[in-house]
Amino acid sequence: MADAAGLVQSGDLLAATALIQDASRLHATQPAADDVLSAIKSRLGTLTGTRAANDVVEVVDGPTSVVRDSGRFIDGSLAFDGLQARYKLFIPGVPAAEPQLIVLLHGCTQDPDDFAAGTAMNVRAEQQGFYVLYPMQSAAANPSRCWNWYRPDDQQRDRGEPALIAGMTRDVIDRYGIDADRVYAAGLSAGGAMAAILGSRYPELFAAVGVHSGLPAGAAANIPDALSAMRSGTRRGQRTATPLAAQVPTIVFHGDRDTTVHPVNGESVIDDVVVGADAPAVVKGQAPGGKGYSNSTYRDVEGKVVAEHWIVHGLAHAWSGGNPEGTHTDADGPSATDEMLRFFGEHTMRHR
Repeated sequence: MADAAGLVQSGDLLAATALIQDASRLHATQPAADDVLSAIKSRLGTLTGTRAANDVVEVVDGPTSVVRDSGRFIDGSLAFDGLQARYKLFIPGVPAAEPQLIVLLHGCTQDPDDFAAGTAMNVRAEQQGFYVLYPMQSAAANPSRCWNWYRPDDQQRDRGEPALIAGMTRDVIDRYGIDADRVYAAGLSAGGAMAAILGSRYPELFAAVGVHSGLPAGAAANIPDALSAMRSGTRRGQRTATPLAAQVPTIVFHGDRDTTVHPVNGESVIDDVVVGADAPAVVKGQAPGGKGYSNSTYRDVEGKVVAEHWIVHGLAHAWSGGNPEGTHTDADGPSATDEMLRFFGEHTMRHR
């Protein structure tokens, strides 16, 4: 616990969390853990504060890097609350006639380049002619570059990080002629938790969302509750924060060996979406030469698919079927990238 306290002082809350989890598995004493949690909460206080979303007033395209033959991966930023919020945007060499947009939210310690490499989303985007927006979390907002899904100010419409990401999304739609009926959000871990929030707070903007190894919207309202939800999971009736509105169509990926974010959180994301849906149809299979999985598909009373829940057997806290060039990936699972793109292709705003 002394090591965890030192990590808290240095600002690395993610590493501190991992140490606490390891200590818990070794039956560390509760008072010591509580001391560290208090320190984390105190540290968090220096990072919080009410923020109001301002209109987008500037976007700056920066240096570009080439992906495949003709696609461009550009740096950009927009003015927000007196700060410059950064992002990267993949622009396909030959956009589709009515291109879609995927908003892809990285996990803790990651950045857009890392996440793009691990998901191989830009490769698919070049092949299919769609755009990918990668909002970038800053170390100033969170020392481990996690999206702050557990803070009340970052769980609301028109406030905090959801407003920032929505502002980026709308600006890209306008600038690049995106089909507004085909805009989607997906993320890993903290990014997955933020994608769940976006789906519930901006249902008119996102036609569907993907949550990989994430948590349900409203799972926590502070750091101790967040750690508890990550460690043990949270059900709808146990939320420490007020559950948010019903989700848009959602696809969930989660490994049953995930010790960072408990798999029950994936079930809770599904629970928010499938209220009133029929019992799922379950298909079991195995990735070629890789891990097995169980895929549950939920339909509403009209027969429309409202959710898919992929449980990947033997998968830890990693993007299923990902490219090892990126962090937090496991190449042996079914491709979360391909399955999310398929799911998104089946859901448009006008057909919801």
